[in-house]
Amino acid sequence: MSAMRDFAYEYRARTEYIRSVVDGSGAAGIVYGNSGGKDSALVGILCKAACGDTVGIIMPCGASRNYTADTADAMAVARQYGIETRTVDLSAVRDAELEALKGKCELNESVWKNIAPRLRMATLYAFAAAENRLVAGTGNRSEAYMGYFTKWGDGAHDFNPIADLTVTEIYGFLRWLKAPKFLLEKAPSAGLFDEQTDEAEMGVTYAAIDDYLLHGRAGEAEKEIIERFHRRSLHKLRSISTFENP
Repeated sequence: MSAMRDFAYEYRARTEYIRSVVDGSGAAGIVYGNSGGKDSALVGILCKAACGDTVGIIMPCGASRNYTADTADAMAVARQYGIETRTVDLSAVRDAELEALKGKCELNESVWKNIAPRLRMATLYAFAAAENRLVAGTGNRSEAYMGYFTKWGDGAHDFNPIADLTVTEIYGFLRWLKAPKFLLEKAPSAGLFDEQTDEAEMGVTYAAIDDYLLHGRAGEAEKEIIERFHRRSLHKLRSISTFENP
């Protein structure tokens, strides 16, 4: 697929899009979360090419991998593409939030999994407010269809230059950009806890998801998982419900 795709055109079109969004908003620059993964790498590369004042924020939050492999990978991408990087450690903030909630509500899996992405987005918008920046989203089409993102967390942004790309297409784009090899080999992960991977949590591979999205092909078991995830997450994709006086 990637051999037939005109990534040179897409690179120009996406950087022009980013430039027009920033110029039209009156913002001074861009900020995004640099997680050390494929999506944030592609967004960072495109944003830096479109806007010199692009800053990536590394935000470790509770998992030891955030301080080791994730940070090392994030810094390697930033160095290769000349992206300014800052680090904000959110682990203590996360712990304080969980402690404040203790005894007030049930701290189930959904609660603690979603806290880190929301703290990270609050942090990005703090930088945006302090320095007149726009927040770039890093979610892709595959994740969106599966609902594999946190509402008001990594699903929040001012604009997203890769929202239409599947994971397969993102890998192709990164290969064209000569991105570091580790990005192409690293198992996709939200970095919420050690050993966590997207595919293990969903029970289906991104290759299968993308084959279904791009070509309509899927085994019965895979199709059931994909459509179940999609159905139960539709509330994340719909506009906010508001009262309208008849």
